[in-house]
Amino acid sequence: MADPKDQEEHETTAEVAEDSSHDPQFEPIVSLPEQEVKTLEEDEEELFKMRAKLYRFASEIDPPEWKERGTGDVKLLRHRDKGTIRLLMRRDRTLKLCANHQIVPMMELKPNAGSDRAWVWNTLADYADEEPKPELLAIRFLNAENAQKFKLKFDECKDVIRNKLEESDDADSAIKVVEKLEELSVKDKKEGEKVTEKKEESKQVKAEEKN
Repeated sequence: MADPKDQEEHETTAEVAEDSSHDPQFEPIVSLPEQEVKTLEEDEEELFKMRAKLYRFASEIDPPEWKERGTGDVKLLRHRDKGTIRLLMRRDRTLKLCANHQIVPMMELKPNAGSDRAWVWNTLADYADEEPKPELLAIRFLNAENAQKFKLKFDECKDVIRNKLEESDDADSAIKVVEKLEELSVKDKKEGEKVTEKKEESKQVKAEEKN
């Protein structure tokens, strides 16, 4: 006669085996259609992409100083129909914009505090915060080689836009914008250089005190 205890264990094992092989399918109560998420980059050609860190010169605070804006991929994008080229950069993970502005001929990349892997430049209208505003920006790359690659492509894009403006019927308006950008660039760059120089002097003093 079979032991009732053994029979109970056998039935339990069979039930577990049956449950593990059972794969029920549940239809969703609400069917959600797939949403196409647009980045507004669909009509653009990617000319350049590289990881970097971006800073902005916060002249609105006292004293003014450089503020980190984000780390991510900086891109140079050319619109397929309009021929315009913009610089776009999004923060890692959040993908929030930290730079978004058009490239114009008078934008000039300058070394930041003599560094061979960082550049400083001005833009009259950056749209990272939705509403356009002038910004003095600085970008830093992993090494000098990457920084040079960015500068070469940046300057190449400036030449493309310069040629396009020269062929445009609205060249006079473009020249006025460029002249204003140059004036702003000189003013803000001097302020940025002063802050950078003070920081460098402070580092040197601390280093000397340690020695």
